[in-house]
Amino acid sequence: MNLSWLTPVLENDGPFLSIYIDSTRTDPSSASGLSTRWGNFRSKLADDGAPDEILEEIEETLLEPSPIGGRHGRAILATGSAILVDRVLPAPPRQDSAHWGDEPVLVPLLQVIPTGVRQLLVEVDRSGADLHLRAPENPTITKNDNGLGEDASVDGGHDELHKASVGGGSQHGWRSSNQEARVEDSWERNAEAVASKVDSIVRDRQLDMLLLTGDVRAESLLKDELSKEALAILKEVPGGTRGVSLDRASFREEMARVTEEFIKNRQQSLADLFTENQNRGGESVAGSTEVAEALQRGQVSELILTIGAEPENAEELARQALATDAGISTLGSEYVDLPDGVGALLRWRDEATPSNSLSSMSGDHGRETAVDPDSQESPRGQEEESIRQ
Repeated sequence: MNLSWLTPVLENDGPFLSIYIDSTRTDPSSASGLSTRWGNFRSKLADDGAPDEILEEIEETLLEPSPIGGRHGRAILATGSAILVDRVLPAPPRQDSAHWGDEPVLVPLLQVIPTGVRQLLVEVDRSGADLHLRAPENPTITKNDNGLGEDASVDGGHDELHKASVGGGSQHGWRSSNQEARVEDSWERNAEAVASKVDSIVRDRQLDMLLLTGDVRAESLLKDELSKEALAILKEVPGGTRGVSLDRASFREEMARVTEEFIKNRQQSLADLFTENQNRGGESVAGSTEVAEALQRGQVSELILTIGAEPENAEELARQALATDAGISTLGSEYVDLPDGVGALLRWRDEATPSNSLSSMSGDHGRETAVDPDSQESPRGQEEESIRQ
């Protein structure tokens, strides 16, 4: 994932404030809990030397009522004089934390990367569509424009939407056919207008998912008009109706299921890509030392960390990745077993690049025996002895 928006943090001198907190406010008790937890953090940070002025500024923005619903978190990175990053997290951090020190703390932010999904819900009917955007910095889909402004609703402007009733003589039949043709044309023109707006949002917002629901005929017409880029990320969600989909718990649950499936598939695809590279000796390395060396040489295109099992130098590796314009991704441990909790996809490989694979790292008992300096016998000698027996 591209995290270039974090670059300004590295361009500043420390010390830094790094705050990660569950900012969910689903009821009065959770809002009160946020205030209490922040109060404890503020006292600790003040004792550690953080200036009171910046703590006051952070408190004002952190405790200000938020329109965002559902479970989410907050990441705030600041110097002693200015807030550099104030970002809503698509899920609460694994653990609330607050730190004042020479370097910014980034790992808690990286751990929630997989849940950051940029998606557009399109509720379509034969006259147009309502559009709802969910982005990592605004991780809830609600019945508002979510930053889309005037693009939140599209009406095609072609209003002959209903076909004539069948019946009557030949003259009525001719008129009926003509009316039906005009209605079909209106539907198609409206679908073109919606497709134009959706394609524009797909390009400009760099969406991960395009969710489509609503009138079945209107869905079919819209799909005929969408670009290849939009169709490639399209997922149909049944049960929606323009204007009321998000009022239905069953529809919201289906959206959550589709989104969770996408997240799992994306995690698995990254794990498969890394494993394939490792197994064929491709452009990847694994292990803390090897990855650090590749980062120093500017070889890394994507740093990959295991969530909850990051190496001790994970913060340094993350800063090096950002400084060299490398992407950063995190994977659950159930997808791939990374040695030392870290691996990397490379921009290139040369003779100086460490040659390793998942099977040859520390978890391989055969490799450990082969390089054990205290071993009394080489693996070849052990093999010959077993043959003689």
